[in-house]
Amino acid sequence: MLIRYKKAFEKIAMGLLSFMPHEKDLKKLQQTMKQYETEDNWQLFLWKEEDIVGLIGVFKTDSTLEIQHISVNPSHRHEGIGKSMVKHLRDMHSEHEVKPNSETASFFEKCDEIEQEKMIDEEQ
Repeated sequence: MLIRYKKAFEKIAMGLLSFMPHEKDLKKLQQTMKQYETEDNWQLFLWKEEDIVGLIGVFKTDSTLEIQHISVNPSHRHEGIGKSMVKHLRDMHSEHEVKPNSETASFFEKCDEIEQEKMIDEEQ
C-alpha cells in the first residue's frame, strides 16, 4: 500500500533514499528530505507491506508527476514493488502524467520491457 510520508518515518525514508546514487552524501540527503517536508510540489510516498520497504518521490506540476526518487529495500528487490509503487501512484493521480526524470528513466524502461515480454508470452 502506498502512503504519504510523515515525519515519524524520517529515518526509514532517509535509509531508503540513501540507496539512490546521488543521495549517498549525508548533507545532500538531508537537503532532499527537507525539500520533501517543506515544498508542497515535492511529495514523498512510502510502500508499506508489514514494514515500509519502498519509497517513491515526485515533483508535482499541474499536469505531471515527475519521479525524482524510487528505492526499494535490497532484501525486497525483484518482487515487483517498484512497479507496484508506480502503478498505485498513477491510480492515485490519474489526472497527471507520471514520468521519470533522468535518474529514474532506466527503471521505467526496464519495467516497460518486462511488461512487453509478459504481453508477448500471454499472446502465445
